[in-house]
Amino acid sequence: MIVLGINAFHGDASAALLRDGALVAAGEEERFRRIKHWAGFPEEAIRYCLAEAGVSASEIDYIAVNQDSRANLTSKVAYLLTSWPSLRFLQERATNRAARESAADLIAKMFPNTPLLGRLEHVEHHLAHLSSAFHVSPFDEAVVVSVDGFGDFASGAWGVGRKEKIDIEGRILFPHSLGVFYQAITQYLGFQHYGDEYKVMGLAPYGKPTYIQQMRRIVRLKGDGGFELDLTYFRHHKEKIAFEWQGSSPEFADLFTPALEDLLGPRRRASDPLEDVHRDIARSAQAMYEEAFFNLLNVLYVRHKLPNIALAGGCAMNSVANGKVRRMTPFKKVYVQSAAGDAGGAIGAAFSVWHARGGKRSFLMDHAYWGPQFDGAYINRLLAEEAGQIEAAGCTVTRIANELDHLCSLTAQAIADGKIVGWFQGRLEWGPRALGNRSIVCDPRRTDMKAILNSKIKRRESFRPFAPSVLSEAVDEWFEEDDDVPFMMQVFQIREEKRAQIPAVTHVDGSGRLQTVKKSTNPRYHALISAFRNATGVPMVLNTSFNENEPVVCKPEEALACFLRTNMDVLVLGDVMIARRNA
Repeated sequence: MIVLGINAFHGDASAALLRDGALVAAGEEERFRRIKHWAGFPEEAIRYCLAEAGVSASEIDYIAVNQDSRANLTSKVAYLLTSWPSLRFLQERATNRAARESAADLIAKMFPNTPLLGRLEHVEHHLAHLSSAFHVSPFDEAVVVSVDGFGDFASGAWGVGRKEKIDIEGRILFPHSLGVFYQAITQYLGFQHYGDEYKVMGLAPYGKPTYIQQMRRIVRLKGDGGFELDLTYFRHHKEKIAFEWQGSSPEFADLFTPALEDLLGPRRRASDPLEDVHRDIARSAQAMYEEAFFNLLNVLYVRHKLPNIALAGGCAMNSVANGKVRRMTPFKKVYVQSAAGDAGGAIGAAFSVWHARGGKRSFLMDHAYWGPQFDGAYINRLLAEEAGQIEAAGCTVTRIANELDHLCSLTAQAIADGKIVGWFQGRLEWGPRALGNRSIVCDPRRTDMKAILNSKIKRRESFRPFAPSVLSEAVDEWFEEDDDVPFMMQVFQIREEKRAQIPAVTHVDGSGRLQTVKKSTNPRYHALISAFRNATGVPMVLNTSFNENEPVVCKPEEALACFLRTNMDVLVLGDVMIARRNA
């Protein structure tokens, strides 16, 4: 059975393809269109998934969409009858519903000479999220939780997954949303772009939770694990605030009202300097999110007494909170897959349909490498075409085929010498994190490495931390917790006696958003970090995404272009090392 899953008309549009219950390919549209968080119909991602699987559109049995306009219908009608939002609010949702309903027609237009025989199935947004976490996890049984902005009139859902079945036992309905709360504070703090919440998460450790009482006026916790927003501070329930888009990069109007400024003080504009008050508000917002999150999780543990939990939804990108689950609740094992946000709805919708049609569980997602890959012949053709530019940039080209140890040894020594290295290998990662196949890697021991990276390539806010990729077998020696974190979705405290050795990946609060690396899932990256350990005694590298104010590079030509226009020192494309002569 071939199931094509899609996330369409939400941010991070995406597609994924299953063959007989196993994931074959998955990709986000932004990587192909080169527009961050691209929203609309994932045409290029669909083309990639079909090509990777070697199937035609006529062979698709089911098209699974992670939206169902019939979900929570009674609650929608009741809300509309009592609240009367604006006409434009209703028109926009009708337009996007029609677009989702026509997903099969849009695919048919992509392949006009191929009959499309697959059946279109709509999967409730949060059921798709829950499936994207549980059905690919190592757990036979687990509590499952999805928390985000909104989808299908809900901002959260939870229940229990057992084998193929997920039973949803509770939801948070529109207009209440932890995702909207966090996004509103993000906007208030001057971070206006879609997906900027991670900046607040990075800023928070610099502040103190002095505004926690104000935050508790905005978000009210309930004894059953739920919560409510004080809607005085929000606009989304009455005015036209887009949560779905027809194409391009998603944009939001302000989610908050002037009442929020009355409570917290004047908003920060993007051009304003960051002050202590902003750091304190960020810390307080993160603390409030964690209070609500752990209130729900603790209630669910008491109810079910299960040791495992699987998390999904945009709020599951809050790696700081994820990393505290084992400390703040009785849960023992946490699973968050690499595309926990809306992109992941594509695989969740696909797995939901697979299991609804009687398919059994046999797939475990223990790595994120589901995107395009490019062979040596492709890379060699590119280098031949761009030889003039490479020479003009003062670079040498060295081919080290079939000598992985030598390639990794040379690269590790370059990193140890303070070089910034672009590392392009294998299949593209699924999800927002670069996890060792489309990464920029550096020496975590250098105190000045964050400043060097920001001046040469990243040009991002100085308060944002960089992450370590660490050999899985060395986690316990360097971190206060020892767990498998292959997708960089949890933040752990670095052991106090180790922090001075790796200042470039140690955040101001002593934490690190780690990725654990196993030989079994990424032998090349494991070999590189092992070579760096052999050279330095440190079993990790600084890992940041291979990009410069753009989506993570997908193709070798994008990696080469990024290398040439920035001050990166070395680029490793497969078995080829390109180095600046003056580096």
